[in-house]
Amino acid sequence: MEIPLYQVDAFASQVFEGNPAAVCPLPHWPDDTLLARIANENNLSETAFVVPVNGGYHLRWFTPAEEVELCGHATLAAAHVLFNHLGHEGNDIAFQTLSGVLTVTRSNGMYTLDFPATVPNPTEVPAALIAGLGTGAEAVLAGFDYVAVLKDEASVKALTPDFTPWHSLPLRGVLVTAPGDEVDFVSRCFFPRLKVDEDPVTGSAHCELAPYWAKRLNKTRLTARQLSSRPGSLVCELVGDRVRISGQAVDYLKGTIQLPEVNG
Repeated sequence: MEIPLYQVDAFASQVFEGNPAAVCPLPHWPDDTLLARIANENNLSETAFVVPVNGGYHLRWFTPAEEVELCGHATLAAAHVLFNHLGHEGNDIAFQTLSGVLTVTRSNGMYTLDFPATVPNPTEVPAALIAGLGTGAEAVLAGFDYVAVLKDEASVKALTPDFTPWHSLPLRGVLVTAPGDEVDFVSRCFFPRLKVDEDPVTGSAHCELAPYWAKRLNKTRLTARQLSSRPGSLVCELVGDRVRISGQAVDYLKGTIQLPEVNG
């Protein structure tokens, strides 16, 4: 069995920036064990699997450890592949996912994801979170991740967390954020439970970060920068209970996965 494999740098204007994602188009769904093994072998933060269905596409995301319910950069990468390599016509794509129907629109070299917003709320602060953070936070909130708000961009850049305590946290990951020097806000995103200690550029995290900063800054259109070793830029717009997240993507690799048989 041969499976096409594309590796795309998402939220990047050139290679070696942004967040790399693998995209594997499939004619139908194989056993989930095979999907998990492919994602583990790819060893990227996410592998996106896409199957045509009802005039649209069914999209699933796997980290090296498990399937997840929402991923922004791999959705952007999947749309990039469909638009540029697989002949998808028009400028809109609808994906059926575990988080409902997600759309991606292409315009002037940018891709805009339409994702559900999640408003993080103040929460009881777990001791493990503070132990791993190693510094004080101005506020700690929780959505589907913990959100730790620091005082400034320099504090986010200087952070050197201890991931060991964070393996015991009940939520997906830890987002650290602060006002930006040249953008509205900056962040770094950590997911040790998913075997992704630090994710380069995390689209889904901005479903939580954008509502927080929109309220704090009293504006609905925000510029953002994720400050990993492979930084990336995003534009977020809060529209009701949705967040529109825009960025670019570039090809890095095209290849073929060679499998001797289709089973787990």
